[in-house]
Amino acid sequence: MSKSLNLIKTNALNPKVWVVIGVSVVGIVVVAETLGRRRKVKADGRVDFCAFIERFELLPFPQPPPPAARQPLSGLKFAIKDIFDVKGYITGFGSPDWGRTHGESEKTAVVVTLLLKNGATCVGKTVMDELAFGITGENKHYGTPINPKMPSHIPGGSSSGSAVSVAAELVDFALGTDTIGCVIIPASFCGILGYRPSHGAVSMIGVLPNSQTLDTVGWFARTPSILHRVGHVLLQLNAVEPRRASRLIFADDVFQLSKVPKLKTLHVISKAIERLSGYKPPNHLNFGQYIASRVPSLKGFHEKSTNLENRTSILKALSSVMISLQRYEFKTNHEEWIKSVKPRFGPGVSDRVLQAISITNDNMKLLYKVRTEMRAALRSLLKDDGILVIPAVADHPLKLNTKKGYSTEFHSRACVLSSIASMSGCCQVAIPLGKHDQHPISISFISYHGADKFLLDTVLDMYDSLQEQANIASNSVPLPDTNVVFMGTFTNAYHLSCWTLDQAIAKGNAAFKGRQWNKAVSYYSEAIKINGTNATYYCNRAAAYLELGCFQQAEEDCSKAISLDKKNVKAYLRRGTAKETLLCYKEASQDFKHALVLEPQNKVANLAEKRLRKLVS
Repeated sequence: MSKSLNLIKTNALNPKVWVVIGVSVVGIVVVAETLGRRRKVKADGRVDFCAFIERFELLPFPQPPPPAARQPLSGLKFAIKDIFDVKGYITGFGSPDWGRTHGESEKTAVVVTLLLKNGATCVGKTVMDELAFGITGENKHYGTPINPKMPSHIPGGSSSGSAVSVAAELVDFALGTDTIGCVIIPASFCGILGYRPSHGAVSMIGVLPNSQTLDTVGWFARTPSILHRVGHVLLQLNAVEPRRASRLIFADDVFQLSKVPKLKTLHVISKAIERLSGYKPPNHLNFGQYIASRVPSLKGFHEKSTNLENRTSILKALSSVMISLQRYEFKTNHEEWIKSVKPRFGPGVSDRVLQAISITNDNMKLLYKVRTEMRAALRSLLKDDGILVIPAVADHPLKLNTKKGYSTEFHSRACVLSSIASMSGCCQVAIPLGKHDQHPISISFISYHGADKFLLDTVLDMYDSLQEQANIASNSVPLPDTNVVFMGTFTNAYHLSCWTLDQAIAKGNAAFKGRQWNKAVSYYSEAIKINGTNATYYCNRAAAYLELGCFQQAEEDCSKAISLDKKNVKAYLRRGTAKETLLCYKEASQDFKHALVLEPQNKVANLAEKRLRKLVS
C-alpha cells in the first residue's frame, strides 16, 4: 500500500484531513469545469459562429418590486466587444499579447453597468480586429467570426463578433465600438441594424481607446424596437412622442461608389415614405461639392496631381484626414506599449500599426479644424429635420483571405463612406434592405450631431415600410434605366425621336461643347437608339457622363465601346478615369496600360499609369 493511502488510513478520523481532501477535490472539479468550458467554446465554434472570445454571465441588477414597471431591457441578453472592461476579467483588445501584458479590470465599463441596471444580462465578450484597427473582422489569433448570411465571406469589423452574435440570434443585442465604420460595416455585411451615436453622447469610461476623437460606443440589434430601447438606455433619453423626419437628402455622388444601383435604393425609400405621414419626396445633393464649399480646410489635403477630373477627390481627401487623425491618436495612446512589447499582429493590422507609429504630428491642428468644419457643415445642411442618405458600404463582403491588393481598394472605398459620420461626429444607422446579387445590402441614414433620438425615432417609424418595399423590389423585375441620374437632374425632357442620326450627333456634339451635359447625353442616347453598333457614340456619351459625375454609367458605355472597337483609345482612357474615381485602382491601371499599348506616346495615359502604380503599391 502506498504512503499516501497509509497516511489517509492513519488519519481517517481526523476531520481536518477530510476538509483538505474536500477542498482539493472541489478545486480540481472547478479547474476541470473551467477548462472544459473554454474548450467547448472552441470545439463548438460553429454553434456560436466563433463570435465569442470568452463566455460568462453577468446578471442584471435586482428588479424593483411591484407595482413599479419592469426594467426596459428586462429579459434581454447581450454580448460585448473585447474592448469593454468587466471587473475581474482581462480586457483583451483582440490581442493575446495585450491580454498577456495587462491585468484584470478593477471596474466595469459605465455602459455595461447601465445595461445591467436596466435589466439586461451580459453573456460574454466577442472577437474583434486586433486593437480595433481593421474593418474586415478577421483575427488570426482567435479566428474570424462566421458571417451567418455569407459564411465564406468576411463579417466586417472591427466589431465582428458582436455583429455575428446578433445576426446568429445568440443574443438580443450587442455592444461594439465605431471609429471608422466599425459598427456600420459589420451591421451591413451581416444584414442587421447597427447604430453609431453622436460622438461623446455615450460614455467611453471603461472602454479601451483607438482614437478618442473618432471612437464611439455603438450597438447592434435585429429589430428596430430593441435598437430603440437600448438607445434610450445608453443615451438616457426621455420617452416622449416620436418625431418623424420630413427631409431625406440623397448624396447622389456618394452612391456612385456603391455596387447597388442608386435607382433601386431610391425607389425603395420613395415607396416606403409614400405610406407614411410627414415625409417629403427625397431631395438630391452633390455632397462632394457641398463639402468643398463648406470645409475650406480640406483644400490642403485635396489631390491636385491628376489631370483628369476626379469628382470624388474631395471625399478621398476627407477620408485621408480621418485616417491620419486615427493614426496620430493611436500612436499617442499605444506607441509605448507596442515598442516595449513588440506584439505579433496579423498582416493587415501589422501594416496599419506600423503606419500609425511612423506618422509625424505635422498639420495636426488642421486635421482637428477639418473635423470642426465638417460638424458645422452637416448641421447647416440637415438643420433640425434632415437626414442624409448614403450607402452603408460601397462593396459586397470580401471573400475570406482576399488578396491584399483588392483588400486595399475595399478599404479605401469603405473609408470614404465612413469619413462622413466619423469626421463630423454625427449619428448614423445602418438599415438592412434585403439582398442584391445574393449579397446583403444596407442603407445608411445620418443626422446632425445630437439628433440621436430623432434618428432612432425615424428608424422605428420607417423600418417596417422599408422592409416591405425592399421585399417587393427583390422579387420584382429590375427597374428600367430611365436616365434619372446624377443629382436627379437628367430626364428625358430633351428626348426627341424625330432627329436623324446625323442631326442627333451634331446636336450632341454642340451640347457637349456648350457644357450642356444632360442634353449631350440625351442626344447621344438618341444616336445609339438609331445605330447601336458604333463605338464612338457610346464613347461620346461616356464623356458626358463623366462630366456629370455618373461614373458607373460612363464605365458601362466605355465597356460597350471597347466591345465594338478593341482599339478605341478614348474608351480605355475614359473607362480608366471612371474606375479610378470609383477607387478601383488595379482595373483603372490596366485600362491606362492598354491605352499605352495602342498609343505609346499618350501623355494622359502615361501620367495616369504612374499615379496609379504609386497608389496600388
